[in-house]
Formats: sequence, C-alpha cells, structure tokens
Amino acid sequence: MKRNILITVLVLMVPFLGGGLIGYGIGHNASGNGVASAETTGGENSFTEAQTVRDDAASRDSIGETVSSGRRNAITRAVNIASPAVVGINVMELRQYRQWSPWGDDPFFRQFFGDRTVTQQVPSLGSGFIISADGYILTNDHVAGNAKEITVTVTGGQQFKAELVGTDLISDVALLKVNAKNLPYMRLGNSDDVMVGEWVIAMGNPFGLFDINDKPTVTVGVVSNTGMKLQSQDGRVYRGMIQTDAAINAGNSGGPLLNALGEVIGVNAVIYTPNQGNIGLGFAIPINRVKSIVAELRKHGKIERSFWTGLEIQAVDRRIARYFGLDKVEGVIVSEVQKKSPAERSGFRVGDIILAANGERVDDESSLLAAVEDAKAGDVLSLKVFREHKTIELKLPLEKRTQ
Repeated sequence: MKRNILITVLVLMVPFLGGGLIGYGIGHNASGNGVASAETTGGENSFTEAQTVRDDAASRDSIGETVSSGRRNAITRAVNIASPAVVGINVMELRQYRQWSPWGDDPFFRQFFGDRTVTQQVPSLGSGFIISADGYILTNDHVAGNAKEITVTVTGGQQFKAELVGTDLISDVALLKVNAKNLPYMRLGNSDDVMVGEWVIAMGNPFGLFDINDKPTVTVGVVSNTGMKLQSQDGRVYRGMIQTDAAINAGNSGGPLLNALGEVIGVNAVIYTPNQGNIGLGFAIPINRVKSIVAELRKHGKIERSFWTGLEIQAVDRRIARYFGLDKVEGVIVSEVQKKSPAERSGFRVGDIILAANGERVDDESSLLAAVEDAKAGDVLSLKVFREHKTIELKLPLEKRTQ
C-alpha cells in the first residue's frame, strides 16, 4: 500500500520536477538573454538617446543658423542695410513767446510797457538719414529749420555737430552736413513706383529712444495710399504724400520710409493723432519730390519761390458755371491777365476757367494756390482750361520776379 502511494507520488512529482527544471533552464537562459538584450537594447536606447542629445548639442549652432536663416527675410535685410545710416537729431531752437498782457497786443499800451516778447532756447528732437558718404543728412524743416545748434547721433553713439546747409518751409525739407567721411548712406528709391499694399519700414528716433541705445527704432506696415493731399500746416504744403500704417510717432519726423529693398521712398513728416501716439495714419514726403529740393538746397541753400504768373483768379459759383456752360461748379475763373506777363505769353484770356493743375483737380482758389506755392521759380505748370465749351491745355512758366 505504502509502496503504491510512493510510486504514485513519484509519478506525480516527476513531471513537476522535470517541468520545473526545464522551466528554470529556459527561464534562466531567457533571463540571461533578456538582461543582455535589455542591457543591449537599453544600452542602444540609452546610446541612441544620448547620441540624440549629443547631436543636439553639437548641431545647436547649425540649427540656430537654420532658424536664423529662416527668420531672415526682406524686412530684416532692409533694416540691416539701412540702420547704420539712420541718425537721431537733437536741436536747440530759438522760439519767441509773447508774454501775456491785460491790454493784449494793443500798440498804444506797447509804447508804455514795451515789447513783451521773450526769446527762449527750446530743446527738441527728430530723426534723419545720411544720403552721402561725405556727411549730407536729410531731415524735416520742422525738425531743424530754426535750430541754433544741431547735434547728430549716428548708430553706435558717435555724435557730430551739424551745419544747416539749407531748409525749405514749404516742402518741409532740411539739409544738414557733418564733418565726416566714409559714412554709410541710404539708397534713394523711386517714389513714383510705390504700390498701395506693399510692405514699408519706418525708422527713426521716436520719443528720443535713439538716445537710449544708440540705434534706430523700426516699425513695419504697408503703403495705405499714395498721392494724398493734406491741408497746409504752418505754411507747409503737403501734396502727393505717401500714407502708411507703419507706426510713426513724435520724434520719427525726418526719418526714412523704406521699401522692402532698403531704398528710401519717403521722408516721414506728418502723423494724425489725438494723443501724440500712432493711430495708423502716418504720411511721408515722396522721395522724388525731395530729390529736386535737395539739389537746390545743396547748391543755393534755399528754394527760390519768388516768381509771378500775371494771373488774377476768383472762385466759380453756380451763376458763373451756368453762364459759361459748365456741367457743375468747379475750378477758378481768370478775372485778369496782366500785360507782358507769363500768363499773357502763355495764351491765357479773361474768362478762362482753370479745372486742373499738373493733373490735380482745382476746386477753388486755395487748391490752385497750393499747387503754385509748392512750385519754384523755373517750374512750368500744366493747366487744364475750359474755354468756349472746349477743354484745352496751357503751359504756364513760373518766372522769377525781377522787381
């Protein structure tokens, strides 16, 4: 009985023992192989991971270069080209203030109390840009035209005392000169080729920030419009202006407006703002208009605007329009043509109605006067004239006044 039980136990145990031994062998081998595999795999995984990290560290410069290369575009290239030629301008300006008097400006009381006008030195600032290697600098008349002392700061912080070569209030352009050589300078573009919607860059010294870090501030926008005619301000005539939404703030005046090639297409001059901040309405003087002004300022120091036409005009009202057969009230009518005047030699007659000047519509006397004020001696106005129910074109030379 006992023997049978023992045999039964042995029979039952043998498979378990055999299976256990076989399983142990397999498990041991598998475990050994698994560790090796895991170590190998882990090692490979760790190596691969480490290799990736090492690759990142080793290639960081090249990746940075790739990212940098990807970030470089026409705008950044244009800024890089133009920045060295942008300058900050600080001026000391003489301004006259009339002290308050309970008698106002009455000349009777002035003889007893004297002229109560006080002259003060007032600091102000603006922007400009170098246009030649020998130190000629462009800015606005309202920035430096009345300056007693002008200091120009170039990118990097070097400062120069500047001379006012010439200025023109009408066009709001001033030309400065510093005593330096081999300066970086701007390329002047073609403002007649400007397209509405193209990218533009405004650079300069808004709120005097140039003085803080010795380099210009950059803002970017598009050309919002061209050929804008603005209302005259303090005797300055702003016609054919380039409108942009690139942020132009106080202190940007006189700085360049660039196209994406880094060429100057305008001189920043006017902002419309209720609070001295940018609201997306900035205007620049077209550079093609500025080029001829600069040539005159460099040669003569001023623009000769003492000319005459020999025309006298008055506004066209409804009665005049009806009498001469105009479809609507527009233009100005010639009321007198002086003898031996440029107007007489050009063929003008009393009763001629001027509808346009140099392609710009004439609505009233002020619009024609604005066109004439913007001109200089020697220019020729192309005038569209309505005469005897026909439209003709007459050329009117602006001759220098000799007396």
